[in-house]
Amino acid sequence: MTERAQAGPGRRTMLGAGAAVLGTAALGLAGGQADAAGSTAGKDSGRHGGHGFRLDLPVPTVIGHRGTSGYRPEHTLGSYQLALDMGAHVVEQDLVPTRDGHLVCRHENDITATTDVAEHPEFASRRTTKKVDGVSLTGWFTEDFTLAELKTLRAKERIPGTRQKNTLYDGRWEIPTFEEVLRWADREGRRRGKPVWLYVETKHPTYFRGLGLGLEEPLAKLLRRYNRHREQSPLILQSFEPGSIQRLSRLVATPRVVLLSGAGERPWDFVTSGDPRTVADLVKPAGLKWMASFAQGIGPTLDLVIPKDSAGRLTEPTTLVRDAHAQGLVLHPYTMRNENSFLPADFRRGTDPNAYGDAFGAFQAYFATGIDGIFSDNPDTALLAAADHNAK
Repeated sequence: MTERAQAGPGRRTMLGAGAAVLGTAALGLAGGQADAAGSTAGKDSGRHGGHGFRLDLPVPTVIGHRGTSGYRPEHTLGSYQLALDMGAHVVEQDLVPTRDGHLVCRHENDITATTDVAEHPEFASRRTTKKVDGVSLTGWFTEDFTLAELKTLRAKERIPGTRQKNTLYDGRWEIPTFEEVLRWADREGRRRGKPVWLYVETKHPTYFRGLGLGLEEPLAKLLRRYNRHREQSPLILQSFEPGSIQRLSRLVATPRVVLLSGAGERPWDFVTSGDPRTVADLVKPAGLKWMASFAQGIGPTLDLVIPKDSAGRLTEPTTLVRDAHAQGLVLHPYTMRNENSFLPADFRRGTDPNAYGDAFGAFQAYFATGIDGIFSDNPDTALLAAADHNAK
């Protein structure tokens, strides 16, 4: 499906006292005056502390999760292009480094499941076991390859048992660099007459910094090179490590979001630094206020918005949406997928875990909480659900 779902004017979410609204105006950021130099802009960003920023995006915002990973192998130019053609408001990239310091788009540095590396005998000796953020993994890792070597590989579907149709595209695309994505976004923006929004995550930043492959500085350099380092730039930065977002806030003024996993978990930079706080602490008013001092939003798991019971059914919403909005933070939870196996039990249909369930019903339950947007593997479904929500 390539038709663009039309979002109505809908709700408008305030970004802090006196802030401009997040609405359906022309795409682009219109905050305060941003300095030309990235370093100065970053200082201004920290001083504003998350207030006074404006994301002119439709609400609810539909974010193409890794592109359109429900229809194409994730983090490929084909996946990104389809997300844009479907009408996704923002397209997501996850970044990991190569051995020679280039940033490439992969959900993980372990590329065993997402590329054909196992079919390359010349790289058989690169298979190894590593501990990444405390988890032992065996496979092939981007940091052990140069960019030229990675470019000899081809992407494939990560979960072929669930998404068998996606395997049709195995081998069609290579691993894109983030710079290639920036160039693609600029070309598409010129062709469409409006900016292409990107949502960019630093993956395992503490782990990579320990290897001498810090992510934030080369990322900021690319953002400045492609003029996406300002408060009004059509790009959002994200990370599961608050320290990475703090570091980025000192380098660029680009809007920033802290990702939040399960309530009982701790960000890995907290683990390494001895910070005892968990995600459950961060979603309390004090934690939200702290994040609002260097970020403009949060990206919680959907379970932090509406928990599930022991049977996997939705219960009552938490106060997270209200509490985050009180601190001027936007909420972009993750991740909605159409298949039964990923949906709350209330919205599963039939017995096939790979068949589609009542995704529209699930979207409406989440949109009703007042979230500002959502990550989805199926942007076309999310856009139609958002249009239904705004028509009410």
